[in-house]
Formats: sequence, structure tokens, C-alpha cells
Amino acid sequence: MERKMSWTVADAVDYKGFPADRSKTGGWIPAALILGIEICERLSTMGIAVNLVTYLVGTMHLPSATSANVVTDFMGTSFLLCLLGGFLADSFLGRHKTIAIFAIIQTLGTGTLAIATKLPQLRPIPCHASASLTCKPANGFQMGVLYMALYLIALGTGGLKSSVSGFGTDQFDEKDEEEKAQMAYFFNRFFFFISTGTLMAVTVLVYLQDEVGRSWAYGICSFSMFVAILIFLSGTKRYRYKKSLGSPIVHIFQVIVAAIKKRKKDVPYNVELLYEDTPEATRIHHTDQFQLLDKAAIVAEGDFEGNVVSAPNPWKLCSVTRVEEVKMMVGLLPIWATTIIFWTTYAQMITFSVEQASTMERSIGRFQIPAGSLTVFFVAAILITLAVYDRLIMPFWKKWKGKPGFTNLQRIAIGLVLSTFGMAAAALAEKKRLAVARAAGATTATLPISVFLLIPQFFLVGAGEAFIYTGQLDFFITQSPKGMKTMSTGLFLTTLSLGFFVSSFLVSVVKRLTGSNDGQGWLADNINHGRLDCFYGLLAVLDIINFVLYLVCAAWYKPRKPKPALQMETIVNGSSAEDKC
Repeated sequence: MERKMSWTVADAVDYKGFPADRSKTGGWIPAALILGIEICERLSTMGIAVNLVTYLVGTMHLPSATSANVVTDFMGTSFLLCLLGGFLADSFLGRHKTIAIFAIIQTLGTGTLAIATKLPQLRPIPCHASASLTCKPANGFQMGVLYMALYLIALGTGGLKSSVSGFGTDQFDEKDEEEKAQMAYFFNRFFFFISTGTLMAVTVLVYLQDEVGRSWAYGICSFSMFVAILIFLSGTKRYRYKKSLGSPIVHIFQVIVAAIKKRKKDVPYNVELLYEDTPEATRIHHTDQFQLLDKAAIVAEGDFEGNVVSAPNPWKLCSVTRVEEVKMMVGLLPIWATTIIFWTTYAQMITFSVEQASTMERSIGRFQIPAGSLTVFFVAAILITLAVYDRLIMPFWKKWKGKPGFTNLQRIAIGLVLSTFGMAAAALAEKKRLAVARAAGATTATLPISVFLLIPQFFLVGAGEAFIYTGQLDFFITQSPKGMKTMSTGLFLTTLSLGFFVSSFLVSVVKRLTGSNDGQGWLADNINHGRLDCFYGLLAVLDIINFVLYLVCAAWYKPRKPKPALQMETIVNGSSAEDKC
């Protein structure tokens, strides 16, 4: 009997619903089949995002600020929909079906985008720079088709992000030492393939868009995702499937609803009178923070269905442990709120910074760098910073302070500081570019100034992301309750989403307050006539204010020491958010 049990995985089943046979399911090969989906998702989303603003301005003839907002709204929606994908996977579909369904949706989205950029009827009539004042912007129908394609892609991306890495995790048994080691190896490869997909997107795919044709580039994305789906489905019989414990979002709402229903009741002086049914080994002890939520654990008449003591109505009565889990999540919100502004700064790297690059000299010999490919310096800054931190800073810090590197809150702080310097550098570079533009004249298509002037802003913000991304990831994973690791990853991804939306809001406000009827102002329809340097300066000031608020929140927050058992779990769940890169 013991031999038979050793060949099955306790908490996993096969595609027929029987206990998963360790020799026939799971492991590295099925997990590798999932990687193709992630590579193609990165290739599509990033390849579109980093070069979309040039298409909107140059082909669809939209104003500069409007184009930037289209891009940031698209990216913000992609990350926000991760919550929807996670909810569907946890509550109804499961990770396998969620990946398959949303991968098909993204395939349809990239296919629609290929058609939208190919057919002349779906874009306005071309015009020359010398006649820019007579250029007609895209009409409602043309923009409608473009929006439909973009938001199909955003929906597909959101569903995939929520489940791909988690389903990869399901293919390994953490209780088996050999498979546990394979899991770590899988996530190392997972991060490598994510980086590969991103680099291919900002180099090869952007080059194809500019030199061969956008419809060809997007068609390649659609076809490659279709092939990845077939590869993914081919492993259906070899995958391990784990039963979901339910959506953490539902659990949070249950505590909130129960607390609201009992808002007029008094919490007993003796907290031991509060309801608790969690086993002692996994129990979280009561704390005095956010005492209003404690009312969800007050036992009252009608809390138990059919008078069965073991079956309380979760919308009326919650255990102390469940309440404390929600308290832990609420405690993360101040840090969560003060990291959003970083991603607002990040949004400028794929919008206005790319538009700046499109007006500058980008030639190296006979080769001209595509404007969107300049973000390769951004990706390089991330990889270089991570390597320096891992190989130099961490060993030095361990010898000096006896600690393995900076804490998660310290890394977030460093990221915020670097992004502030990045915006200051961007303001100075733009001031120089505008001076050259005024001297060269408004009709000059390519300004006599090197695009490499923009490298400092890409490098500083990229280095900042390396610190803040790993810091946020570590913070949200280690400081959240064990049963809400997926939820904490989703909370982390919402900072990216809201950062893009804040960027759209800020651009709209600045455009309204500084603009004029002739399309001028800080964010002019043509950036050579605007004051983008002032906008970057405004972001630098907002970064400074936000950093002060962050220091206050970080001082208020009392970190919880993670249990040793969470170390591998941190690696696993942490990697699930790495698919942003």
C-alpha cells in the first residue's frame, strides 16, 4: 500500500479526475509545454505596447496625448483583468481551461489587429509631414476596430497572466525533494523565457513592424500563439490538476459583509469568545488592528445553518483566522498605494519617451534603430541591475550588515528614488531636444540630435524597476496570509494597472489645464511644439511627494516575519508575477 501511495500525488488528479500518477503526470516536460504560451503572450503584448504610440501618431493621426492614453489604458486594462482571470480560474474554470480559453481570445485579438493594420479602409488617408495640418485623424469606425482588437488582446493577457505560472507550479509536488528542486529549475527557465520574449518583442518584432509591415508582425504573433495553444493542449493527458480552494476575493467580501451586518454589536472584552474553527497548526492569533473587522467573528443567533454548529454561514460568521487574514491584506494597502506612482513613471517609457525617440537621429551607420526598440536599454538596465545586486551588492551587504541584501521595503524605496532621478533626467533631456527642435524648425522630420541622449532616463527607470519589482513581489508574498498568496500577487499587479490609469488621468488633466484651442500646451499635438519637459518635471515632483508618503507608511508598517516553510512558496508564487517582464 505504501508503495502504491508513493506513486501518486496527494493533492493532484489527472485529466480523468483520478489521483495523479507521479510517473505519468507532471514534472518538467508538461511544465515546459506551458512556457510556449507565456513566450507568445510576452511577444504580443510588449511588442504592441512599446511601438503602438508611433502607429497612433504617424498612421492614425491622433494627437500625442491621446495616443499616450490609448497605450496606457490598454496596458492598465491588461493588468487589471488579471483579477478577473484569477477569479474565474479559482472559482469556476480551473487553470487549464482558463489558459486555453484566454489564449484563444488573445489569438483572435492579434489576428484582428493584423487585419486592422492591413486594410486601407481601417486607417485614415496618409499625409506628408509638410501637410500635417491637413491630416485627418481616424474616424470612429476605424478606432472602434482598433479598440476591439486591443481589448481582446488585453482580455487574453489578463486571463493568461493569472494562471500560466500557477499551472506550472501544479506540475510539481513540493513534498517530494526531487520535484521541489525541479520546480526551482522550472522557474529559472520561466524567467529566462519571459526575458527572451520581451527582448524579441522590443527588437525583432518592432523592427518587423517598422520595416516589413505591422500586419505581418501581428500576424506572426497570432500564428505563433495558435501553435503554442496546440502544443499546450497536446499535454492535457500529462498535466496534473489541483482542486481550487475558492477565490480569496470571495473570502474577503464574506468578512466585510459579516462585519457590516454586525456593525452595531460590541466586540467582547474576552477575545476567546470570538468564533474560531481553524486547526491550531494553521491558526492566526487575534490582533488589535482594524477592530471593526472583529465583529465578523461575533457569534449571533442565525449564524449557523440548520443549527448545525460545524456549518456556519460564511456571510454571517467568520473565524478569527479568516478575519486576521483580511486584516493582513488591509495592512498592505498603504504600501500598495504609495507604489502606484512608480508605474505611472514607467508608463512614460513606452509612450512619450518612444515618441521623443521617433523625432531624433537613430542611425548607426546604415542601420536605423526603430523608435520602439530603444526600450531595449530599459530591459538591459533591469538585467544588469539584477546581476549587480545578486553578485556584488548582496555579498557585500551580507559581510557588512550580516543580512542577505536589502529588505523588501528598502528595495521599494531605492526604486522610488531611482525613478525620481529618471524623470529629472528625462526633463533635462527633453529641454535639450526642444532647443534643437526650435533651432531646426517645425518641418524638420528628424532632429539633428542623437537618440542616445534618452538612455539615462531609460536606464534609471529600468534600474528602479529592478529594485521596486522584486521588492514589491517579496513584500506582497511574504506579508500576506498563506491562503491568499494568489490574491496578494493580484494586488501587486493592480499597482501596475492603476499606474497606467493614473498616467492616462494625469495626461488628460495636464492637457486640459495647459492646452489651448490650437492644440498647444505642455502636451501639444506635436511634441516639438509642447513642453514635455515640464510634464516630466511635474512627475519628478509627484515622485518626491510620493516618496515622503511612502517613508511614513513604511515606518508605520510592522513587518511580519515569514515562516521558514514559506521560503519555497515565496519563490513559486513570486515567479507568478514575473510574467509582467
